[in-house]
Amino acid sequence: MGTRSVLVTAAVAGSLLLPTVHASSAATPGPDHPHPVREGGGRDTAGPVRTAALRMLESATEGATGSATPRLDKDGGYPRRTVLTPPPVDPADSSIKLGLAPYHSLAPRLNALQRLGDRVSVEIAGRSAGGHELYLVTVTAPETARQARDQERMRELIENRPATAAGDPHIKAAYKTPVFINNNIHGNEWEGTDAALELIEELAKAKDAKTAGLLARNRIHLNVTANPDGRIAGTRANANGFDLNRDAVTASQPEVRAMRQIAVDKQPAVMLDLHGYVNGTLIEPTTPPHGENYEYDLFLKNAYANALGMEKAVNALGYTPQKDGVEPPVIPFRDQQEGWDDWPPIFTPQYAPFHGAVAAHTIEIPLTVNNNAYRTLPVSELRRRAAINTRVAGAAMRAALDYTHTHRASVIADQIETFRRGAAGEAQRPVSEQTVPGVPGIGPEDVYTTAFPRAYVIPAGSGQRSAVAAARLVDHLVANDVRVERALTGFRLAGRAYPAGSYVVDMHQPKRGLANVILAEGRDISADVSTMYDISGWSLGLLWGATVERIQRGEPEVVGRPVHAAAPTGHVAPWGDLRLRLDDPKELVALNSLLGQGVAVRRSADGGSAIVPGSARGRAMVLAARYGVVFAAAKERGVAPLERTRVAAAVSAGELFALREMGFDVVPVSTEVLNAGFDWSAADVLFVSSGLEYEELTPAARDALRASGAGVVALGPDGAAFNAAAGLIPATAVEGNGDANGVVRVVNAGGPVASGGPAHTFVYSPLWFTGLGAGVRVEQSYAGGNPLVSGHWRAAEDGAGGPADAAGRAAVVSGRTAQGAPVVLFGTEPLFRDHPKGAFTQVGRALLLR
Repeated sequence: MGTRSVLVTAAVAGSLLLPTVHASSAATPGPDHPHPVREGGGRDTAGPVRTAALRMLESATEGATGSATPRLDKDGGYPRRTVLTPPPVDPADSSIKLGLAPYHSLAPRLNALQRLGDRVSVEIAGRSAGGHELYLVTVTAPETARQARDQERMRELIENRPATAAGDPHIKAAYKTPVFINNNIHGNEWEGTDAALELIEELAKAKDAKTAGLLARNRIHLNVTANPDGRIAGTRANANGFDLNRDAVTASQPEVRAMRQIAVDKQPAVMLDLHGYVNGTLIEPTTPPHGENYEYDLFLKNAYANALGMEKAVNALGYTPQKDGVEPPVIPFRDQQEGWDDWPPIFTPQYAPFHGAVAAHTIEIPLTVNNNAYRTLPVSELRRRAAINTRVAGAAMRAALDYTHTHRASVIADQIETFRRGAAGEAQRPVSEQTVPGVPGIGPEDVYTTAFPRAYVIPAGSGQRSAVAAARLVDHLVANDVRVERALTGFRLAGRAYPAGSYVVDMHQPKRGLANVILAEGRDISADVSTMYDISGWSLGLLWGATVERIQRGEPEVVGRPVHAAAPTGHVAPWGDLRLRLDDPKELVALNSLLGQGVAVRRSADGGSAIVPGSARGRAMVLAARYGVVFAAAKERGVAPLERTRVAAAVSAGELFALREMGFDVVPVSTEVLNAGFDWSAADVLFVSSGLEYEELTPAARDALRASGAGVVALGPDGAAFNAAAGLIPATAVEGNGDANGVVRVVNAGGPVASGGPAHTFVYSPLWFTGLGAGVRVEQSYAGGNPLVSGHWRAAEDGAGGPADAAGRAAVVSGRTAQGAPVVLFGTEPLFRDHPKGAFTQVGRALLLR
């Protein structure tokens, strides 16, 4: 009865949230990604209802993380005129000082550009974290609705039947090559937006045959500003404090989900991402290591040739170091040895190739106008620099369009070949001077390939650690346009039996590279290069808390159907008290919701579950529908009350976001805030990872903290330093290589923090703890041998600080202060950039300790 009620509730709610979104109402929320019905498969009707229901319910709850991404119009013709409503004028917009377009000017300008003729269309691709509209402009020759449907049919054929598309004469003759130009993803790297506006106006007004031919054979999609929050504020990050160009594979932020949807729906063959500031202008392709899941031979030949054209166009502007302060452009693949890599799929141009981009580039325009320069340089100098940067960005854009138009046939053919190899399950071609003629300097250091498995299985039933985590992972795969099937009957694969309801990712699919990026363990590249630009390990298959099994060989002959959203997972036992596992962030937010409603919840004996009284069954049913969590029948009454925890947090933006995602009441604090006289009656726990130094606290602030009796959860080097300076618990932190990062194997103890946790977590500047005093408990340890699974973790020059030193050492410890307050120290990064969701609950459980 409980399960039936949950599902009926979800179905009724879902029926309210399935509108069709047209260009004139593009901001209306819809499903994250309504997967097209593919040949040979029917629609999984239960899935979209569940997703829509959760979205509607989450929008009104403390656990919501943002509205849905609008569905972009695929069938309507061009132009698609959307009358934009201008936001209020903001005289404090940081763009104004630079002589650039403030955000409030974009809507009127785009409205005017749409009125210039029949080439410019605007759609609202989503909203930023701060609530600002994201404007997607398409410039192309006019298309009737029938012609637009034909373009969409060809796009679908290229992705889903690439072998057929390769020989289709209509595609060769009529398909418009999609180009995607992304601007201002870092809010204080402004000028791409202004260059894009100038380009749109130029293409809208031009009467020459060259422009007419360009627009007849191409669609040019421009995300005018990917980060309006940061553009207005003059910050790199969005309103949530996230660097959007580190979020592509996680897609925690609404702006990134909008960019993902553009990549899925438009399927760009060429992509540019405009940044600043590197002098001379930096134009990718990159140095090694190269992402091992790419069809890199197809990518490199186009990316390098396009880079040469962009370099020529920038040089043709005539700027010099002596006169203008502008150095010649740099192409890292040609001009550098390492340190600017395309290894992780967290960057937007490194994500785009998985959707078919055979040339994708970060462009770093040359002259610095942000940060200290913005604060200190004369306005005249800032505007001189911004004007040069705008011209450089525009030159790169025009050159990329020239390359795409001139090489249209081969660019489309290479995109088709990318998808064809995936669908056929063919091996990658190792890049060499033979496979990529004309690109100099290709050597063994550039060869990165992988052996794709035959399939992945995300089991159902007892073989699955967390059904709610599995559902999240499946929904994420589908949102990324990865094909997933759900088994209708039990099956065997590679000698293993799987029950009905298990999910199968057949790796003979066009976007196998993206499927592997999400699900594979990754690779330890510590020995390959000495330095990396950013993180080097990211496996969602290991870090999101679901059981995922790699099937290297064996045909996945499964009776199933395509998945458009994961099946519902919420369930409530029909009688007695209820047990809620605390293994997933959604289970934590459900618990916090119950505690916030005054429900008398108790901790289980093992600390890994919450015992909910049967009298709260109605509330549990709502939460089961909202979050997909399971309230099973309880066989114990619990050992101690759980209480609503209020957190004073000196943390990064990503950690703050994750804490609120789990439903905690969080008040940001810092050294300055505590010294100003913080009211500790508003907090039960202090969480420290950055921005708070015990030595800098005044005596009064220290006394107030001590008298509060608040527990402490401390993370990373700053957290460990706080523990040592405050003398909280006897544990000596040992710092590993500060540049180390990646996915590591861990061993969880049976205590309340990590019991039942995943066998993997994430580290960045890893720590471990020695010298543990009386009463200090090891909650989690690094695994023996080499604990690093994927990433980059070398020992320092003196031979210390490597993974061998961490092996078997304590990664998370707990204890109590002399006053009895609980303390938990983390040497790992379980909340890093909202990414390792399977480890979130370790922090959540630590915060609940009393």
